[in-house]
Amino acid sequence: MSSNKLNRFIGFAAGVAGLCGFVVPSVAFANDAETKFESMDTNKDGKISKDEFTTAATQKFDKADTNHDGKVTAAEMTAAHQQMGGAKAEKGELKAADKIKKFDTNGDGALSADEQQAATGKMFDKLDTDHDGYLTKAELKAGHEKMQQKYEK
Repeated sequence: MSSNKLNRFIGFAAGVAGLCGFVVPSVAFANDAETKFESMDTNKDGKISKDEFTTAATQKFDKADTNHDGKVTAAEMTAAHQQMGGAKAEKGELKAADKIKKFDTNGDGALSADEQQAATGKMFDKLDTDHDGYLTKAELKAGHEKMQQKYEK
């Protein structure tokens, strides 16, 4: 797997499938997966707890919500990703509007803070394959590979 794709996934995971690849303040300008992982691992124990994961996702959401209305639109999500230096979605990656649709439970075309929180919990639980309450680098990588296979089809 390319380093660029792993980097994108860690951003993806931190922001939950619906708000991925965007800006966590301490992670925003990190260009490698190792730095992003370490930024999410705030207590430096070599793994990411659900609280650390949720905090990172919430920070990303807040940063992406540029008009501070409690919702992130596709335009805000795309702008946040571009601000971070990201490129357009590559083959096998969801576009911002598609990410939002995946978790937009009220169908308003935007991702609310509540929708993001619900999606964060679900994403963490899917990534935590050994169900120990923590994410390792290996779990993030495996989760990315699984999602890549799903969306490349």
